[in-house]
Amino acid sequence: MSVMTKPGRYLLRMGLFILAVAGAAYWLSPTLLAAFLVSPVLNGLILSVLVFGILYNLRQVARLWPEVEWLKQYRGEPTGKVIADPPRLLAPMATMIGARKGRLTLSAPALRTLLDGIASRLDESRDISRYTVGLLIFLGLLGTFWGLLQTVNAIGAVIGGLSFESGDVAGVFAELKRGLEAPIGGMGTAFSSSMFGLGGSLILGFLELQTSQAQNRFYNELEEWLSGLTRISSGGALATDVDQPVSAYVQALLEQTAEGLDGLQQLLRHWEEGRIAANTQLIALIEKIEGLADHMRTDQAVMMRLVETQNELKPLLLRLGETIEQRGTDDVLRAHTRNLELYAARLLDEMTTGRAEFIRQVRGDIKLLARTLAAATGREPPHEPGRER
Repeated sequence: MSVMTKPGRYLLRMGLFILAVAGAAYWLSPTLLAAFLVSPVLNGLILSVLVFGILYNLRQVARLWPEVEWLKQYRGEPTGKVIADPPRLLAPMATMIGARKGRLTLSAPALRTLLDGIASRLDESRDISRYTVGLLIFLGLLGTFWGLLQTVNAIGAVIGGLSFESGDVAGVFAELKRGLEAPIGGMGTAFSSSMFGLGGSLILGFLELQTSQAQNRFYNELEEWLSGLTRISSGGALATDVDQPVSAYVQALLEQTAEGLDGLQQLLRHWEEGRIAANTQLIALIEKIEGLADHMRTDQAVMMRLVETQNELKPLLLRLGETIEQRGTDDVLRAHTRNLELYAARLLDEMTTGRAEFIRQVRGDIKLLARTLAAATGREPPHEPGRER
């Protein structure tokens, strides 16, 4: 499986190149400022197009970043963050694969259609960048021809305005000197606009080259990964309609079978998740039963101690009754004795009732365990008897 390359290296190259151009412009700032002021309107338009082209190329490379992250997340590679929004450039791919995560299989025609759609989107994204390069060249040539036109008109006006009839040669040269200022200004417009236009096209050309390399790298790695998921027919990828041994019906049947297997795999995965959940509930129930068993052992120990205490009190009560009968004590002592007998009988009844309640709770938990085991194994739970013994 090929590793998707992030566009960070291309952004670094573009950033270093822009810094180098900015440093050179700062070093030549007096000359460039003088050239800019010759025709500020046209040169300002050229620089505006240049800035727009730089930002657009940086954006085109940066927009590949979420696409790569989405692909890595789909392939199960660690990305460090979760991409919830669907990609824009890979929208056809996201629509085609849908929820078939980890089970993607493409036929050769589907692969070609998918790659053609992505390549078309990449080409469309580079059209504006190419247009800005051509626009800078056009604006530079426009300024050049505009300046040359001003120069030619100014030279014609100067030559037409010369007059030697007065015989003042110094005056003629002074007039010629004043008249040459306009042609020189036109030449300045021509050369400055040509310099800014061609220089800007050179800068955008390098940035557009880096953008193309980043997009081509992304496209090639995507093609390599999808090629490994492509199902090739027995006739080969280059077989013609005549030589294709597999008919369209068989191909459709195979695709339907593959979809059925995918559905079965998804069903098995859901069943496995349900089994894991049932095992978790079963473990929790077993832990609860263990706690009840500990509680039962504690109650049994308490009941044994109570029985032993009762057995120890019984002879004492008998002897006390005999002593009372022999001595003929008064009614108050007999009343206390009867109260002791009633308390002992009540204690015995409460022990019997508590034991029956505890046994009922244990039976209910055992029934719940039986239902859980039956649900986990897919069998019907046993029918409850009509009467509990």
